[in-house]
This record gives sequence, C-alpha cells and structure tokens, in this order.
Amino acid sequence: MYQTFQRVIESANVVISTYECEDMGESQQVDPTIGTVAFGSALFGWAFTLTKFARTYSSKFKLDREKLMKKFWGDNFFSPSEKKFVTDANGPDGELPRCFVQFIMKPIIMLCRNTMEGKMDQVLKMCEQLGLTLKTDEKEKRGKDLFKCVFQKWVNAAEALLEMIIMKLPSPRRAQAYRCATLYEGPQDDVCAKGIKACDPNGPLMCFISKMVPTNDKGRFYAFGRVFSGTIATGQKVRIMGPNYVPGNKNDLNVKNIQRTVLMMGGKVEAIPDVPCGNTVGLVGVDAYLIKQGTISDHEDAHCIKAMKYSVSPVVRVAVEVKNASDLPKLVEGLRKLSKADPLVLCYTEESGEHIVAGCGELHVEICLKDLEEDYAKCPLKKGDPVVSYKETVTAESSE
Repeated sequence: MYQTFQRVIESANVVISTYECEDMGESQQVDPTIGTVAFGSALFGWAFTLTKFARTYSSKFKLDREKLMKKFWGDNFFSPSEKKFVTDANGPDGELPRCFVQFIMKPIIMLCRNTMEGKMDQVLKMCEQLGLTLKTDEKEKRGKDLFKCVFQKWVNAAEALLEMIIMKLPSPRRAQAYRCATLYEGPQDDVCAKGIKACDPNGPLMCFISKMVPTNDKGRFYAFGRVFSGTIATGQKVRIMGPNYVPGNKNDLNVKNIQRTVLMMGGKVEAIPDVPCGNTVGLVGVDAYLIKQGTISDHEDAHCIKAMKYSVSPVVRVAVEVKNASDLPKLVEGLRKLSKADPLVLCYTEESGEHIVAGCGELHVEICLKDLEEDYAKCPLKKGDPVVSYKETVTAESSE
C-alpha cells in the first residue's frame, strides 16, 4: 500500500511540476509530511491526513506535530527496544515495519477487517480505545454499513478535506494576485484588474457566475459564482455580461438590478445584504439573462472574466421527443432549463426538427434525461439510442 501511495503521489507531482509557475510564491507540489495529501475512500466517506494521526500520537511520543509527521512517511521505523525512531529497518528487534504502516495503516486495516468480518467484541473494544461511541441502532449494523459508520466517525472525509482547504490553500488575497492574468480578459493595468489583484472590497465589482443551481420553485435558478473584486449587494444596479460580450458593444449585455444575494451552504440558502470579494455568492433574478456562465460588474469599461473551459466535450447524443404532441412546449421549456442547470450538457434542435441532448458519456446523458423528464419538462418522453458522431479534420498542410 505504501509503495502504491508513493507512486500515485509521485506521478501527481510530475503533472503539477509541468504546469507550475514561478509567480505562485511557493511550490504547489503535494507531500504527505506537510499535510497536503489525504488518503481514503470517497465511496465510504472516510479519509485522513498525516496531521490527524500526528495529533493523536503527539502526546504519546512527546514530539510536536510537525516533527512527528515527518516520521510517519518515508524510510522511518520505530524501534521499541531503543524507544526511538530509526532510519534502518534492521534493528535489534529484527526487521521493523515502516512507521506509516505500524501507526497508521495497521490500526485502519485491523478495524476494517474486524468490522467486515463481524467481530463485534474487537470492534467495540477498538472504538472505545479510539474514543468513538456507537449508538444502540449503530451497533446493530453489519458489514459495509458498520464499516462506513465507524470510519466516518473516526476519520471523516469532510473533516480531512476541510482541514486541508483551510490550512493549505492560499487565501483569495494571495492567490488572486497571480491568478488575475489568467482570469481577466482585459488589460492587466485597468481598475478592474487592479481590484481583482488586490481583492479589494471597495474596488469595482467583478463577479464571475460559474453555474446555475435550481431553486425549490422549479424553473428558477440561483446564479452561483464568486466575487473577485468589490462588493455585491441586494438591489444593486449591475451590468450582466454574457460570454460573447465585447466592451463598447451592447451585444450580450443586460443592465439590471440584483433582486437578492444569498449565501449557499450545501443544500441551505441564507439571505444576506451584501457579499464582499473573496467569497462565493448566489444571486436571485440573474438567471433570466445568463445561460450558463458570465461576468457581473458595475464598471462601464469592465472586460469579461474568462469562461471556464472543460476538457470533456459533449459527444454522446440522444434524440428526445414527446409521447403526446400537446406536451411539445413543455419539452422545449424543459430543454432550456436543463441546459442552464448543467454546465456541460448541450441541447439543440436539428434542421429536421429533432430535439437533441448531448452529454459527455452515456451515464451523463442518462442522468440528464432523467432530470429532464422528472424535473424540467415533467411529461413522458420517448428517447432514442445514444449516438457518437465521428468527425475528422485537416490539422496541417502536407508536404505534397
């Protein structure tokens, strides 16, 4: 396991080093000993960083957390007879297990095996040692359910990720200084660019809308995005610029008021009077003017923030039609809502009058069609078979 982890981390670092830039201020490569790598399973919702285990063991070894994290990775071994960390596996006690294996993987594998094999006495004993309390109904669980329940209490994936996000990611104030050049399409010395670089709450408003999130009343969307400069407020008059907007032109531009600004927290939303830069925001009343992405500003000469490019393209196409001809308007409206809600899906009508939904793969199309039928069009549909079109093109001039 250790060797596999080591290989995965190394190959990730090779990719990172290829795209790293000097102006980021520090290396972006990941390293378990500084807490920028989490190990775990997204399927079962558990993950840990070395920080978590170093915190647990620091009182036992009377070593501070940073020093201990360095010992938990690489060629470090603990010799029980000498009561110290050594770098040679062959000690007086015979061959020693690596620290990562002995202190981290071993307890994890033991607890995993005991839960999966239903050895409840050992499971409860280990839970007690780890300070986990299982409720009565949780003690009834077996197999994967028990495993999931115990591991989420012990090494919760959300906690591990949140800890990494808070401790390790650069703050907006620091990151935007070097990211502005790749984000902002206009000149790097105008007021808007300066506002983004400084992450200035009093600068001109620059907000990028990255996706539309369906609200509870079907058919309306929160425009979700991030404020890069200035402060966005309820009732504020703003310029809503679509991806095709060119400064000085009226095309793809709407000047409207923001009906409401909200904070989006998982499934909940909370109304809030205004949101300063460096934060994400949900806007009400903007969904009528933007399809998927766009920029919102209050400055006359603002340029757009670059629209996000996806490395996958919608290649799997399915033709949809209504079972009852009278439902056609519902389908057309449903397709419009679907294309808003999913940044990757394409909905269009062929010259023959066929309605096409295109997605990135069969699974993606299947999910889109389910949403279309149940949530957006709300009428029975007939779906064709998925088709992938083959295309070829000229890429360069030949020598002939």
